[in-house]
Amino acid sequence: MSSEAFSGRRVAPSILSADFARLGAQVAEVMDAGARVIHVDVMDGHFVPPITIGPLVAASIADQVHDAGGAVDVHLMIERPEAQIAEFARAGADSITIHTEADRHTNRTLSAIREAGCLAGVALNPGTPADSVAELGGVADHVLCMSVNPGWGGQAFIAGSPDKVARLAALLPDAVIEVDGGIDADTVGSVAGAGAHVFVAGSAIFGAADPAGAYRTIAAAARAS
Repeated sequence: MSSEAFSGRRVAPSILSADFARLGAQVAEVMDAGARVIHVDVMDGHFVPPITIGPLVAASIADQVHDAGGAVDVHLMIERPEAQIAEFARAGADSITIHTEADRHTNRTLSAIREAGCLAGVALNPGTPADSVAELGGVADHVLCMSVNPGWGGQAFIAGSPDKVARLAALLPDAVIEVDGGIDADTVGSVAGAGAHVFVAGSAIFGAADPAGAYRTIAAAARAS
C-alpha cells in the first residue's frame, strides 16, 4: 500500500472527468506531470443520482498507478458501502472512503477497510456537521470534506468549506484532510490554508485542453506535489 503517496500536500486528479476512451493515456499524462494520487469516484444511483464506475475500472488503472509510485484513492458515494470493501480492495485500491451518511456503523466499516489492507477514510456532505466524525480518531486515516453536494463534477465550490476544513483538522489532527468539489487554482489555496492535505480536482484538470498543465497550475497554487 502506497501510503507515502499521501504524504505532504497532494493534488488528486479525479478520473470522473476523464475521457474513458483513453483513460490510461490520461492517467499517464497527469502522473508524468507529478500526480501521485488518482481519485476514483464511485456512485450507485441511490446515495447520489448518477451511476459512474465500479471495481473493474479501478482495477484497469491500478497497476499503472502503482508502477508509477502512486495510489488509487476510491471514494464510495454509495449505499451499503460495507458490501463493496472487499471488491475494491481486490481491485487495487490503496484508500477507500465511505460516507458517514450512508453507513450507520461507520466505525466498524472503517475497521473493515483497514483489515482489507487499505487506508480508511470517512466523507461528509456539505450539510453534515464536522463534529459528526469526532469519535473516529484512531480509526479514520482520511477525512474527506465535500465542498460541493456529491453527485456531479463541475459544480461551484461552497464558500464555507475552508471553515469546515479547519474544524475537521482540529477534531482529527492525525488524519489526512481531503477536499473534493469545485477545486481549481482559484479555490485550492483557501482549503490548503485551512489545513487540508489532499485536493481532488476533476473537471479543472481533465476538462482542460492541457490536463498536465492544469494539474501543475493547481499544484503550484496549493504548494503541493
